[in-house]
Amino acid sequence: MKKLLLATALLTASCTTTEKIDRVALLERNNPHLTAVDTLASLTVGNGGFAVTVDVTGLQTFPEHYSKGVPLGTQSDWGWHSFDNPENYRHEESLRDYDFGHGHIEPYATQPKEGRGKYAADWYRVNPHRLHLGVVGFEGLNPEELTAIDQTLDLMDGTIHSSFAVEGEQITVKTACDPAADRFTASISGKKHLPIAIRFAYPTGAHTDDACDWTADEKHSTELVASTEQSATLLRTIDTARYYVRLDWTGKATVAQQSRNHFTIQPEEDQWTLAAHYTPLQEKATAEQADILAVATDAKSFWNKFWNEGGVVDFSHCTDPRAKELERRVVLSQYLLAVQCAGPTPPQETGLTYNSWFGKFHLEMIYWHQAQFALFGHEDLLLRTLKWYHSAADGARHIAARQGFKGLRWMKMTDPTAMEAPSKTGSFLIWQQPHLIYLLELCYRANPSEELLKEYAQLVEETAEWMYDFADYNAELDRYELRGIIPAQETLRAAETVNPPFELSQWHCVMSMAQLWRERLGKERNIEWDDMIQKLSPLAEKDGLYLAAETAPQTYEDVRFTSDHPAVLGAVGIFPHSPLVKPEVMKQTQEWIWDNWNWDETWGWDYPMVSMNATRLGEPENAVSALLMSKRTNTCLPNGHNFQDARLRCYLPGNGGLLTAIALMCAGWDGCEEQNPGFPKNGQWDVRWEGIKALP
Repeated sequence: MKKLLLATALLTASCTTTEKIDRVALLERNNPHLTAVDTLASLTVGNGGFAVTVDVTGLQTFPEHYSKGVPLGTQSDWGWHSFDNPENYRHEESLRDYDFGHGHIEPYATQPKEGRGKYAADWYRVNPHRLHLGVVGFEGLNPEELTAIDQTLDLMDGTIHSSFAVEGEQITVKTACDPAADRFTASISGKKHLPIAIRFAYPTGAHTDDACDWTADEKHSTELVASTEQSATLLRTIDTARYYVRLDWTGKATVAQQSRNHFTIQPEEDQWTLAAHYTPLQEKATAEQADILAVATDAKSFWNKFWNEGGVVDFSHCTDPRAKELERRVVLSQYLLAVQCAGPTPPQETGLTYNSWFGKFHLEMIYWHQAQFALFGHEDLLLRTLKWYHSAADGARHIAARQGFKGLRWMKMTDPTAMEAPSKTGSFLIWQQPHLIYLLELCYRANPSEELLKEYAQLVEETAEWMYDFADYNAELDRYELRGIIPAQETLRAAETVNPPFELSQWHCVMSMAQLWRERLGKERNIEWDDMIQKLSPLAEKDGLYLAAETAPQTYEDVRFTSDHPAVLGAVGIFPHSPLVKPEVMKQTQEWIWDNWNWDETWGWDYPMVSMNATRLGEPENAVSALLMSKRTNTCLPNGHNFQDARLRCYLPGNGGLLTAIALMCAGWDGCEEQNPGFPKNGQWDVRWEGIKALP
């Protein structure tokens, strides 16, 4: 084990050159720069668990105008709301019993088509949902009034610098977020003394939108509960949800209430700074005024440390014309994931920008969002989120017991309570289950410690216990099988799916990691787990190609099996080679998928998954080409967001997947002796990197 850790450390430190990367130059050439209003190019500041997205004014002046682009969100990990439940719907009313051959009935929260069960499922699917906490922007402007627009996100300092003119008068704004509190500041300069509007909307409860209903003023309230010459504290009440917005400013300014949920601040100074602090805690809202001028300085310190101590990749020495765009995507993805996906709960797929799937998070996506933190030297940000699993364990234990299994069952679509959100698809997925163990293994490899092993030993044990209990032993064939699931390729049906390839490889890899954790803690290996690891079903094949599932012999004849995620390729790539996989069959499968897959029906993380598969199979040109495939769902907007379609203008699993693939392409994996194994050796890819860790 010591030799393995040493090899990993050497791979982490290695690079293709001894010349240090100029990190300032790397960031400066990739700073987003805007000179016009672009509703798909809004910029964000944040601290991982709280984020504010602004338009070209450096504030949230035009939320309605940006609502169908990348919206001007203000969201936090604690900001959740539920509509009233006058019919007293109960979660158990959404449950339906299934028999998948595990020897007992399994109740799942699904979406019945009629009756009270349907209405209960509808309510719990919508509630709770993430709140938009309010917009802070200039009062009374419209986008057409702005001229001389010049806006830059300074990545190294984590601040947005905005400049524009109104009626010939120049206004500048510097926007920053407190790295230690849910507060942002705007330092404003200009002789026009534009008033600031603070507006609040009622939640929509919609599946995917900016969560702002501006037509329901009477359903919520905003009360000025305290004020001084340089502060005002607002109490927000939305049904049973309550939180505070503490406003502080420098210089002279006056506060006025314009309507029930609309306040303004009129400055009297040419230069002044406004801070907005969002909190559910009254004591924080009514505390003495903080040093708001220190926020930008603190942000600079945080981001300088983030960029100087973490992993980076420099493509400036490459001559392949695609390299510049790949570098831009990597750098901006690092920033976006740090501001949006490093809080105390797992992130939603649209981060803290706007709501998707009612603002809930999908646990199968935590791998794509956050594995990259541990690989790029920021395992502390990953561990910030993984602590949530402790608080969620009772809920996961209850779900497992309800369905007749031992251990902890982690559901796909959930919220901070770990409740199973009713879903006709999500409730039957299992590939979110092993992620906790895999991510903890990455954290341990990054920074081995006895404390980490002990802190998470019980969670690892019970998570693996469910994995073992869920797998069925087929005595006739002397093998373990996975059945009764919708696999990662979600076009397959739970009732008819046995042994999907991605999940089989995942079970083999992660159960082996669980055994390793036992050994590190001085425990004996679990004999039953070893038996399952050794006897897991091999990946099913037909005519030299791997199938979408053992029960899908028509894989290459039916479009249902060649759309959505090409998850079979994740069996090698995300995971290392295993005895379940024949490399030559996997390579042939990749070639068929590359030429024949329905690529217009894929998602943002599919391209990194394909790239990782190509990297492990020794096909670096395919690895690069997959990351830059010209498809709508592989679009990277000017702000770095992975655009999917008109509904999902942000899709952060695509960003995180990119970084995880890049880590594999640069640092390789355990036992890989090739430098930059994911890049062609044709003289055009002189890729230089620092601080990146190898994968298992």
